Amino acid sequence: MKILVVEDEKKIASFISKGLAEAGFEVQACHDGDEGFRLAVEHRFDAVVLDIMLPGRDGLSILRQLRSRRNAVPVILVTARGELDERLEGLQLGADDYLTKPFYVEELIARLHAVTRRTRPDGLNILEIGPLRMDLMSREVRCGDEVLELTAREFSLLEYLARSPGRVYTRTQILEQVWNYDFDPSTNIVDVYIRRLRQKLGDHRDCVETVRGVGYRLRKN
Repeated sequence: MKILVVEDEKKIASFISKGLAEAGFEVQACHDGDEGFRLAVEHRFDAVVLDIMLPGRDGLSILRQLRSRRNAVPVILVTARGELDERLEGLQLGADDYLTKPFYVEELIARLHAVTRRTRPDGLNILEIGPLRMDLMSREVRCGDEVLELTAREFSLLEYLARSPGRVYTRTQILEQVWNYDFDPSTNIVDVYIRRLRQKLGDHRDCVETVRGVGYRLRKN
């Protein structure tokens, strides 16, 4: 899932972004309300983590304007203690949930799964390609009758390939989307994780194909 984090305190934004990325989310963070509103309008996100107190547009203004545009992206408001009136106003404006600072990133992850589960049709949470079945909400992966135990990064890599089976992705594209950093010609991290995936796929390891000189793809069937 792709998450927008709008938080002006950079340490908190970094903490949230790192925790979500380690759990397999794709994260984009910004630190002021005007930029957050622009990103939410111009790009598709699965959910927005939105602080109320922001420079530029405040969180409630962003939420109000998103809902007035019929933008139904799930929004989790982040508030300081004692801001009961603002939390209530946020829920009335269409927020899906809220968290009070300080909080554990594990709680945020659970709430993100909950709000996106409520707003997405069940069929959109399942990817089925050949013998593979991925549940994007429970993060369960089955290969035939076997449940695969994948790390968060392995899951993100497989999900990225599975969203467009048959399409060839270069190592650069995989690094940018799964690891969120630019291509380093000296790194072999993509190849290492591809090998790990193939080992866990066992008899179905050929599902992940190497296209020599280009990159990798997930076989359609």
